[in-house]
Amino acid sequence: MTPSPPLASGRTADVWALGDDRVLRRYRGERDVRAEAAVMSHLHSLGYPVPRVHHAEGPELVLDRLTGPTLAEAGISGRVDVRSAARLLADLHRRLHALPARVAADPADRILHLDLHPENVMLTSAGPVVIDWDSSTEGPPDLDIAMSAVILAEAATDAGSPLAGLVRDLLVAYLAETGPLPLLEHAVTVRADLGPLDADRLAEASALVRRLAPEERP
Repeated sequence: MTPSPPLASGRTADVWALGDDRVLRRYRGERDVRAEAAVMSHLHSLGYPVPRVHHAEGPELVLDRLTGPTLAEAGISGRVDVRSAARLLADLHRRLHALPARVAADPADRILHLDLHPENVMLTSAGPVVIDWDSSTEGPPDLDIAMSAVILAEAATDAGSPLAGLVRDLLVAYLAETGPLPLLEHAVTVRADLGPLDADRLAEASALVRRLAPEERP
């Protein structure tokens, strides 16, 4: 049994407190979290900032409890400016992609988060921590970088959101940090397969990234 209401709820999972130092993340529906837990444990052992996994079974993960705002919350409040947020996202990608993959046979492959955006970065007293590794896989790092740009662009093209302009500024600053996106088209295809919140907006978002991304040098 878990207390109600949860601390937080996302599209696919809810989070409850288990005392002061741990949380229970429970996915809705059938799910096996062992693969996600294995990725997080691997990264934690290498020093990458992820929550430590204490237990993983069925749809449930028991993780370290993190205290602090998300990068999105900090950006909205003005605690973190757009340029700093963009640098942080790009740096978290660089740090992740500097580490060895866990199972890939190709030595160039790395662990990819595939959902690295401001709502999945928590700013704790010990530094930023990346959460929600449900979509993670292994492959070329440029795919991960381009995927973050596409996700930001989806939020930037949400005409009903009062934050669309702020996110667009963040996207511009992020692209200034990353440079060209050679795997943008691949990222758009993967995003479509993963199921964006609004499939119609994906085309608009990808077009925005194409307009804003720096061109590759010959």
